[in-house]
Amino acid sequence: MQGDGKSGRLHGVEQQGEQEAQQSFAFLLLPDFAMLCFSSAIEPLRVANRIAGRRLYDWRLVTTDGAPALSSGGTGILADDSLEACGRPDYFIVVAGMNAQRFTDAHLIGALRRLDRSGCRVGALSTGSYLLARAGLLSGHRCTVHWENLDSFREDFPDLDVTGELFEIDGSRLTSSGGTASLDMMLSLIGEQHGRDLATQVAEQFIHERIRETHDHQRMSLQWRLGINHPKLLQVIEMMEANLEEPMARSELASQAGLSTRQLERLFRKYLGRSPTRYYLELRLHRARALLQQTTMSILNVALACGFVSASHFSKCYREFFDMMPREERQGKGRQTEEALGADVGERSAKAVKRL
Repeated sequence: MQGDGKSGRLHGVEQQGEQEAQQSFAFLLLPDFAMLCFSSAIEPLRVANRIAGRRLYDWRLVTTDGAPALSSGGTGILADDSLEACGRPDYFIVVAGMNAQRFTDAHLIGALRRLDRSGCRVGALSTGSYLLARAGLLSGHRCTVHWENLDSFREDFPDLDVTGELFEIDGSRLTSSGGTASLDMMLSLIGEQHGRDLATQVAEQFIHERIRETHDHQRMSLQWRLGINHPKLLQVIEMMEANLEEPMARSELASQAGLSTRQLERLFRKYLGRSPTRYYLELRLHRARALLQQTTMSILNVALACGFVSASHFSKCYREFFDMMPREERQGKGRQTEEALGADVGERSAKAVKRL
C-alpha cells in the first residue's frame, strides 16, 4: 500500500483535479507501527476531501530511509518519501506502536527539531510521543500516550505535562493515545478548520456515533472491564489503582468504602475469586512488569515505584507470579512467547514487502 493525498493512490482516493490542498500532512511510519491508529488518522482526511468535493488535505507516507514500513501486524506499506525528501509539510505526524520506547535515531531527532523550527506542527500517534519527548518538543505542552505506557512515560519524562487524555491538541503539538483516538483527534482538527458539520459527516461515514472529546477516557470503565456492578467494590478497586506506589492498608480501603474488613474480603472472594490483598499485589506486579519492559529504571526503583519495601521481596513476589525473575523480564525473556507467536506473521510480511 502506498499513500499520496495528491495522486489518490491510498484507499482509492478520488481524483479531484490539481487544486492546491489547504493543509498537507506527512506521516512518518516507524518500525512496528500500529496500523489501526494510522488508518484512523489518514482515512478522515480522505473522506473530508470527498464530502467537501475539493482537496482540503494532501498527505505523504514517510519512512526514515524511504524503504517500505512494516506494521506490528505484519502489513507492508510503501513509502512516498524518505525523511530527507519529505520537505516541509504543514503537519508532521510520527506513527509508532510497539517498542517505540526503545527506538533511538539521532538523525530523526534532529529532523524533528528542524521541522519544528520551520514552523511545522509536529504530532505523534500512540507511543510516537516518546520520539517527540526525546527531541525536547513536548516541553511546555500538554501531551498524552497510550494508557499502557502512561506510567513508564511519566517515569522517563517526569517534567512533562502528561495528561493521559484521549488526545491533546496544544498549540503546535498534537498527540493521540492511539487506536481509534486518532480518529477523534483528526475529526477535532477537521471541525476546527472546516466546521463541525463536516466533521460530523465524516464521523458518520465511519459509523462513529459521536466525536469524542479530549477528556473522554482512554480505557473502558472498571464496571465494563471487570464485569462488576457493585459500587463499593468498584470504589475500592479505583482506590487501589490510584495508590500503587504507596499501597493503602486493607482496613483503610474498607473504611473509606463504608465496609468492614470482613465484608471487603467477602466481596473480593465472591466477584474476583481472590482476597483484596492478593488482587492489590497483582495490580502492583502488572505495573512493575510494564516498567521493566518499557523503562531503564533499576529493579530497586521499579520495586519502590510499585509499593515494595525491598528489591528482594519484590523479586520473590515477581518470580512466584510471573515464573521469572525481574532481571529476566528486563532481558526480554518475558517477550519471547509473543515474539514466537509473531514469527510466522513476520516471515510472511517480509516476503510481501519484497514483492511490493
